[in-house]
Amino acid sequence: MSVGTSSAAGRGAGDGPADPPPGAGPGIDPDELPDGLVVADEHGRVVRFNAAAERITATRAADALGQPLEKALPLEDLDGRRWWQLTDPYGGLAVRGRQPERNLLLPGGREVLVTARYVRERPTGPVSRVVVCLRDTEARRRTERSHAELIATVAHELRSPLTSVKGFTATLLAKWERFTDDQKRLMLETVDADADRVTRLIAELLDISRIDSGRLEVRRQPVDMGAAVGRHIQAYVAAGQSADRFLLRVEQPLPMLWADPDKIDQVLSNLIENAVRHGEGTVTIDITAAPSPREGEETGTSVTVSDEGPGIPEESMNRVFTRFWRGSKRGGTGLGLYIVKGIVEAHGGTITVGRAPGGGAEFRFTLPVAAPAYLAQ
Repeated sequence: MSVGTSSAAGRGAGDGPADPPPGAGPGIDPDELPDGLVVADEHGRVVRFNAAAERITATRAADALGQPLEKALPLEDLDGRRWWQLTDPYGGLAVRGRQPERNLLLPGGREVLVTARYVRERPTGPVSRVVVCLRDTEARRRTERSHAELIATVAHELRSPLTSVKGFTATLLAKWERFTDDQKRLMLETVDADADRVTRLIAELLDISRIDSGRLEVRRQPVDMGAAVGRHIQAYVAAGQSADRFLLRVEQPLPMLWADPDKIDQVLSNLIENAVRHGEGTVTIDITAAPSPREGEETGTSVTVSDEGPGIPEESMNRVFTRFWRGSKRGGTGLGLYIVKGIVEAHGGTITVGRAPGGGAEFRFTLPVAAPAYLAQ
């Protein structure tokens, strides 16, 4: 086989039309593949080195083509052993067909995920090609770090209420007769409040798991958005907030909205609580008809929650809906707005953040009507 070294497409100059890589259809340009692709011929010389492989290895295709595989792709395992000498794809066991994915190191210590397939013309025959797939580990490491941060944050948040619950229950069990009824009631109310906090944290953790895996279920029913917001305002007033703190404006007529009432309550609760806790002045909630964010529908329902506080710094706007973002140091896990965004998007909606006319934060989410098909008949 003639092997060239000048083909940017990763093919020998005298090879003629290139066979597609295993798993790729005819006409697929190797440079269009998202993963690094390196192919060596029966002599162990590199005949393909696509654009993703160039990016991952920081090696030009022109420098790699025609070179021995172990020189063009000098991989080592985590113990510093040279990978191709260790695995010996051409002279090893004749029954081997592949190498499973594993972490290996490029020169300089950069870590990559590598899989390899040994192509044979017949079972147990000599290797005619070695096909290597390379993947950058950075995205996976970011995901792993995010999961580790989530576990650490939730564990930290759970420790405080559980310590309180354990302390009060142990004290009551050991010294029940020594406390008055008022003292017992206070302790039990504290235990009850801390148990509610643990329940909320576990619910947040489950929501994040479902959002990340795309398994967040939406059980649609007719939802009166004005009445739903009104219930939240009444709860705050009953808890001691001034009724003048809230301004609810509902534009009529509104389209009938089909959504999951429990999850919409969760969204409203989080946004209104943020405005009350972190904002100042009047909390204004506007409910209007709006263009639907979903193609094929004309109208949707939009809810805007704004306050008159200091607002969110411009440099933080793009991080508001990420995990662990906190608008202030007033407690919380920093997961609420991440969950809000996941719920809105599970409904096919959109959510944005900006600056309110009064200078505070303004959150606006828009949901499609999502009416069942039989209502449109």
